[in-house]
Amino acid sequence: MNNLNEDYSQAQRQVVGNEAGLAKFMTRMYGNMALAVLMSALSSFLTLTVFKEQVFNYMSQHSGMMWIILLIPVGLSLGISFRATRNPVASFIMLMAVSIIYGVTFALISSAYTTANITSAFVSSSAVFVTMAIYGSVTKRDLSKFGAHATAALVALIIASVINMFLQSPAITYIFSYIAVIIFTVLTAWDAQKMKNIYLRFGDQVSVGGLAVMGALQLYLDFVNIFISLLQIFGMSDRN
Repeated sequence: MNNLNEDYSQAQRQVVGNEAGLAKFMTRMYGNMALAVLMSALSSFLTLTVFKEQVFNYMSQHSGMMWIILLIPVGLSLGISFRATRNPVASFIMLMAVSIIYGVTFALISSAYTTANITSAFVSSSAVFVTMAIYGSVTKRDLSKFGAHATAALVALIIASVINMFLQSPAITYIFSYIAVIIFTVLTAWDAQKMKNIYLRFGDQVSVGGLAVMGALQLYLDFVNIFISLLQIFGMSDRN
């Protein structure tokens, strides 16, 4: 009888420990993601104020730099994906670098939109992101099927968007923006659930800090894409 009581107490302690560890991991992951968003906002603000003349003059004289700015975060994101659990500190630094570069990118494209467009897009994307992240974190429903469909749709959207770069159709861009919002809304919930499940399965085998950075990157990219898509929708709606 004593053995049964001891086993039950041990099982209870293990459950409580797992829940506490999960809560700490999720807090750390969302904290990293929020910090990345803050860094993007700060770098965008500085680009539009303190360094506006230097940055915009340089970009106007070196048009190819825009492609480099767009490609660098891709390389850094891949580096985080492959190295996060092996080198958490370097991965965190790369995450901050990604967020700073995206902040500069936002500043460069902001001239095409009004302050009202940007504010509306940020508030709306924040509301969508928070809602879906919470849902993905707490729901018992398996979202892997929805995530797989959304990923496949994203690949198709990327290919179609590349084609539209040559067609330059505003109507197609407008439609694609709505599709992108739907895709990344689904991916937000799926990524939140996926990182939760990864922690529960492998949290005691890998660096929790690195895992938190990897999850923060995925969620940050989801948020960024929702924001950009909504910004395009609000901006094009005003012009129409």
